[in-house]
Amino acid sequence: MKGAILAALAAGVAATPAAAQDTGRVGVAAGDVLVRLRGIVVAPNEKSGSVLPAFPGEKVSVNNSFMPEVDVTYMATDNIGFELIASTTKHKASGRTGITGSLGKLASTWVLPPTLTAQYHLNPTGTVRPYVGAGVNYTIFWNEKASGSLEAAVGETRVKMDDSFGWAAQAGVDIDLTPKVFLNLDVKYIDIDTTAKLYTTAAGRQSVKLSIDPLVFGIGIGTRF
Repeated sequence: MKGAILAALAAGVAATPAAAQDTGRVGVAAGDVLVRLRGIVVAPNEKSGSVLPAFPGEKVSVNNSFMPEVDVTYMATDNIGFELIASTTKHKASGRTGITGSLGKLASTWVLPPTLTAQYHLNPTGTVRPYVGAGVNYTIFWNEKASGSLEAAVGETRVKMDDSFGWAAQAGVDIDLTPKVFLNLDVKYIDIDTTAKLYTTAAGRQSVKLSIDPLVFGIGIGTRF
């Protein structure tokens, strides 16, 4: 009986360092799931075509937006992870020159750009872990609305923006604060192209092609499971 008790105690002592090592291990490894909550700034680098056919030569701009974002990364290997981000931001399109410029805000829309990237983590066992990634994006435009100033000028207006499929690139770094919690800094470039269509009472259908192509800057906190 004493021998069995001593054997059990010895096994427990032997297992304790391993458990402590797992609890306090540094970095990431295959099978880990990383969840981050970021605050993001979506800064469009827009290029606009003309508002046609009624307003040739007149272009639009798209404003920056601030919003929280949640993302999840699954580490397929010690170095390779797959990240999916989920966030939605609201943007307004405004005229730049001429008649549309005098109206200011033309329309607003919510943008949902789910983005999947494959990442390479350069220093997975370190407390500072830079990574780079590339992937695909599908952007959904929803709840599009014409502005009051536009409808005052051309009557009741319905707005529709085409969804977009494009590529994405990113770079970032995770910095351990505790064995399980880390600070994250991240920047992404997302390729987003759309055509905004305005169905107006007085001027008929107008459309403008937009390359939004935002940089997305993020800072937040993450944890490892």
